[in-house]
Amino acid sequence: MTHRSVLRMAVSMAFLCLACDIHAKTPPAVHPEQWPASASPIGLDAAMEARITVMLKAMSIEEKVGQVVQPDWRSIKPEEVTQYHIGSIENGGGAVPGGNKHATVKDWVDLIEPYYQASIAPGQKVTIPLIWASDAVHGHNNVYGATLFPHNIGLGAAHDPDLLRRIGEVTAAEVRSTGMDWSFAPTIAVARDDRWGRTYES
Repeated sequence: MTHRSVLRMAVSMAFLCLACDIHAKTPPAVHPEQWPASASPIGLDAAMEARITVMLKAMSIEEKVGQVVQPDWRSIKPEEVTQYHIGSIENGGGAVPGGNKHATVKDWVDLIEPYYQASIAPGQKVTIPLIWASDAVHGHNNVYGATLFPHNIGLGAAHDPDLLRRIGEVTAAEVRSTGMDWSFAPTIAVARDDRWGRTYES
């Protein structure tokens, strides 16, 4: 991590602590009984749940925190993935290999592979492969030559769920072809004010 990233994280934590202190006297009301019930459509695998429990018990707090930290790849080196037990990396808008907007699929795979290998380096108590996330909210738009689609507001206006499913399949295939695992899409949002800068994503 860069010094700037560490400083940013420290300032954020300070504000969080201050906010917690201010609200410590009047804790917010929480009503879990009002939350909608949810259930996995594929159910739980007892053997997998037992394996996860064993892994979690073997992990330190530092390792668990690392799993929920998601830096942008431009702010972290592959060796820091191992050092800080990073669980996922984000590829935000405009983040392209070597600053080249015309980078090839091979360039992307070559960029991602060292980070992945760092996550499964030998000698760790628990090995959890890295997940690479990308902003592919209307096609794999960071990658030159990928298929682009309208933003969510335009797709929603089509009133065609089957079309949206097929667009999702195309985007997923193109994301996987570059060695990435996770797309921040679809965005589930309902714009209530057109002045919001991301109305087009809802």
